Amino acid sequence: MGKKYIPLILTVAALGLLAVLFLNCTTQVPTGYTGILTTFGKVEGVTLEAGFHFRSPFQKIILMDNREQKRTFTTQAFSSDIQQVDIQGSVNFNINKSTAMTLLREVGTDYFNTLILPRLLENIKAVFSKYSAEKLIAARDTLSLQVRTVLSGEMEHYGINVINISLEDIDFTDAFTNAVEEKQVAEQTKLRVETEQAQQTSVAEAEARRRVITAEAELSAAQKQAEAEAYAIRAKAQAESEANQLLAGSITAPLIEYVKWSGWNGQWPSTMVSGDAALPVLNLGEGSVAP
Repeated sequence: MGKKYIPLILTVAALGLLAVLFLNCTTQVPTGYTGILTTFGKVEGVTLEAGFHFRSPFQKIILMDNREQKRTFTTQAFSSDIQQVDIQGSVNFNINKSTAMTLLREVGTDYFNTLILPRLLENIKAVFSKYSAEKLIAARDTLSLQVRTVLSGEMEHYGINVINISLEDIDFTDAFTNAVEEKQVAEQTKLRVETEQAQQTSVAEAEARRRVITAEAELSAAQKQAEAEAYAIRAKAQAESEANQLLAGSITAPLIEYVKWSGWNGQWPSTMVSGDAALPVLNLGEGSVAP
């Protein structure tokens, strides 16, 4: 009876061994990953795309993530005026499929902590040291771009693409923060005073311009009135001159004799003037008349 089941047991054992060998000789690379083939830890010159693959029992597949990855970080830096800055941020990156094998061979699988993070923190400190603490507050986007530019150049050799660096929190010491707030309050107060003074100056200038315009209008009216009066005087004088000319042209010798004799009362004068002496005129008697 026992001998009867020996072939069946051997068959089951053989199938089990084949199943184990099959599982040890196959692997699956998930979507978004690159498979790096190694033999006893040695990186082979073969990369595997996503899907189902065969391998020898002595080989191992290391998965390299090609998807976009995001890691957060915290660090400290100093501004150019020696102000301490606490920084929190994040970096987005991915690795190229074509260089994943080189990255694994030269750096290993923990390439973020081994390579990316140390260079990221060093670059942040170098960039921050170029700015004063006051300028750092308003230069967050510029700082992120400068750090990304430098880090991208350093990671290019390893096939690491630095997609974005975000400096999400830049915090200063309480003493510096209070000093900045006091300065802002002082600047706002100064701005308000300057604005009020500018408004007062504007009102005064407007009033001055109004007075000037009024004075110019009054002066213009006075000039026009004077011009009109002068014109009237000239016209009157011209009319009188023309009348006198006409009158002078109409006076003749007979007219003068007529006016002279028409105004005489028929009496002769009793005296006449000759030089400085007054001479009597002969009286011909009462009722005498001129011949």
